[in-house]
This record gives sequence, structure tokens and C-alpha cells, in this order.
Amino acid sequence: MRTALITGSGRREGLGFETARRLGAQGYHVILTARRLEQVDPLATELVEQGIEASALELDLLDPASVTTAARRVETQFGKLDTLVNNAAMLVGPASVADKDMDELLLEFQTNVVGTWSVTQQFLPLLVSSGHGRIVNVSSGAGSFWDPDHGLVNFPGFTMARFGDMPIPSYALTKAALNGLTIKMAKELESDNVLVNSVCPGITATHPATEGFARSVADSAKGIVWAATLPDDGPTGLFFRDGKQLPW
Repeated sequence: MRTALITGSGRREGLGFETARRLGAQGYHVILTARRLEQVDPLATELVEQGIEASALELDLLDPASVTTAARRVETQFGKLDTLVNNAAMLVGPASVADKDMDELLLEFQTNVVGTWSVTQQFLPLLVSSGHGRIVNVSSGAGSFWDPDHGLVNFPGFTMARFGDMPIPSYALTKAALNGLTIKMAKELESDNVLVNSVCPGITATHPATEGFARSVADSAKGIVWAATLPDDGPTGLFFRDGKQLPW
């Protein structure tokens, strides 16, 4: 059976859980992860009750020991990992260069970039053992210089070139760095048949404040699942939304 691990999948309304559900429906054993086991345990049980092979695992991106322990447990249980979806991220509102709190900035980069790197590093041997590993880094059009519509009809987009008078959030900078990390991973892992791509899900209604103008979680998850299930001759080192390549 194919296996897929999704970070940041501890909310029923979230993109990680919907991604896990859709991969599970395609025959994957999905491993839901969050900082605390009690966040994902009932969600994994819910999927199992739907006939999906699923399990829960504690994984804290900011705790190297937690990441290492999680990787060892997956190795013991499955011996390989076919797909890693790096979905966990931290989003903070915009602040100017003059006003930004540096501790907050450091935490954002540690979560969105360093944490993703750490998880990938620990699970990399298992992805290589798969023979056809897939890594999906959930990014954002906010991390690109130009994005035509950010996945919404008649929506101007949250790209660095189009923020107007609002300060570019440091979240966007972390996603620009994540896109760069995607290219680095793809170049280094191509010989191991590990495909690595960034995916922007678009602005997604994962919280009540975004309902009414954002895309549904179901719509946004489709592009992630597409990248997670690419054939061996699929693209690598690129940036997509809904299976269509985006400019960096």
C-alpha cells in the first residue's frame, strides 16, 4: 500500500485533513500529524470509519526530537514513505520593516522554512526507499513576484508586486524562501526519482473569517493531491495551482 504523511492536518476544517481524506480515497494509507496527538487521533479514527486506511502521529516541526521520533515510527511501521505533504505553516498579519517583531519573524521562518526542511530531511531516506517519492510543499502565490489571480476569479492577488499600500507580510517572504527550497530539493533528489513541487492552494476558506470570498477546502486540495500523485515522468522543481504552472 502507498503511504502519505501530511503535516499540519489537525483541523477538520483544514486543508491538511481534506488532502489526507482525498489521498486516502485513492488508496493511500494516510498519516495525519499535528503537534499534539489528541488533535489528529479523532480525525484518523473518522477516516477509518469511512473505510480509509489512516493513522495519527505526533509531529512538532519546531522540535527536532519530535520529527526524528515520527520518522522512526513510520520506518518501523511501513519501511518507506511514498508521499510527504509539507502543509504545516504559520501565518501572521502584515507589519512594516520598522515595526516587525523579530522574535515573531524568526518563529515564522523556523516554522515555514526550517521546519519544512527538517521534516523533509528526516523522512528523506524513506522517500528514497519508495522508489517514486513525492514531496509537495504547500506554498502561496504571495511568495511570488507575480500571480495572475491567486486562484480566485476577479481577485487582484496577494503577490509581492500587488500589495499596494499594505506592507508585504513576512509570511510571503517565507513562502518565497520555500519556493526556492523546492528548487533546491528537486535538483538534488531527481536522481532518486523523488519529485518535488510547490503548490499554491489559493486563498482557502479554512476559517470563518474567510468564508464567502475564499475557495472551498475541497477545491483547494485538488491541486495538492494532483502534485502528490504525479507519475514518474511528471514535473519537478516547479510551482503550480490546480495543476497549472505559476510564475515564481
